[in-house]
Amino acid sequence: MAEQDKKDSVQGEGTACAPEAGLEQKLREAEAKAAENWDLFLRARADFENYRKTMLRDRDASIRRGKRDLFLKLLDIRDNFDRALGGQNQSVEMIRSGIEIVARQVDSLLKTEGVEPIESAGRPFDPAVHEAIATLESPDVSVDTCTDEIQKGYLYQGEVLRAARVRVGRPKTAE
Repeated sequence: MAEQDKKDSVQGEGTACAPEAGLEQKLREAEAKAAENWDLFLRARADFENYRKTMLRDRDASIRRGKRDLFLKLLDIRDNFDRALGGQNQSVEMIRSGIEIVARQVDSLLKTEGVEPIESAGRPFDPAVHEAIATLESPDVSVDTCTDEIQKGYLYQGEVLRAARVRVGRPKTAE
């Protein structure tokens, strides 16, 4: 019987070692997979950082090109101002005519770039697009109405670029 116990103890040790060997193998596989995933993560993070830098560089270049195009158009207008004001023997009417031409050129440029004036005079007051500079009671209006435009307002692609500064006529209050 002692011999049988000896065989059982040897077999018992062998069976105890087999699960440990399997666990060690699984641990090595898990560590290898973790290292692979860590490497993939680091590569993805580096790729994203490179993408972010490229996008910022492209955006900045696009903005510079847009500004450059606008500045070239403004330089044409600036040259026209020089021509309008440059003559020695120009009458006031000729200078005025030259400045009116330049003003139309500016208006055309603004419209081309998506800038539109806000219509104000005679329109109901809208605080989203108007800035009230002064108010006065007026028997001629039934609702708050822009009576005078102090400074023109503009929309850029449908958004307020600059609110119109206006005087507002208010309906006369009953006393």
